[in-house]
Amino acid sequence: MRYSRIYDTKCLGFMDLESRMKRYLMAGLLVWLPLGVTLFVVKALVSFMDRSLALLPEAYQPDTLIGFHVPGLGAIFLLILVLITGFFTANFFGKRVVKRWEQLMERIPLVRSIYSAVSQVVKSMVLTDGNSFRRVLLIEYPRKGVWSIAFQTNDNFHLAREAVDEPMVLVFVPTTPNPTSGFIVAVPAEQTIPLDMSVDDALKSVISLGLVLPNQPK
Repeated sequence: MRYSRIYDTKCLGFMDLESRMKRYLMAGLLVWLPLGVTLFVVKALVSFMDRSLALLPEAYQPDTLIGFHVPGLGAIFLLILVLITGFFTANFFGKRVVKRWEQLMERIPLVRSIYSAVSQVVKSMVLTDGNSFRRVLLIEYPRKGVWSIAFQTNDNFHLAREAVDEPMVLVFVPTTPNPTSGFIVAVPAEQTIPLDMSVDDALKSVISLGLVLPNQPK
């Protein structure tokens, strides 16, 4: 009987140690995994932006001037380049140059399709008066009774409205965990439900497979 109690005590102690080890392991993962992924993404972005320094003549590249590589200078270079470009294109003369450039792009086969599509997407997402990706909606997709998170891309789809004789909106249904791929769906406006959720929170939910949700009201 005494040996049985000792054995039970040892088993309980081992189970308690195993439980604590699992708890410590999970706590450590919660600290290091987000940090590791963040550092990996930031490093990849910085490395990608540093390649923009190749646009400069080799004699004027930072690595040549100071003799060693400094990470992040590419991001500063791109920021300065964008600001200078914006400064020169914001005036009357710059707008005329940009217009001529766009007209030139529209005359080149294949290039015009890509350039025009990308230009429209950027203008739609950057301009503050646009409605694209400003609203998070809930729609019944891919079948009735199943609801999906979607981003409104256009609130007035004229061709679809004429075809079905009711207001239609275009929405983008992202895939998870990669929200850059997905489906464009035309949905009747009255069948969409606006969510009280920011685009950032919705993207976090998609990327995290639904594990990360905005704070719920208490």
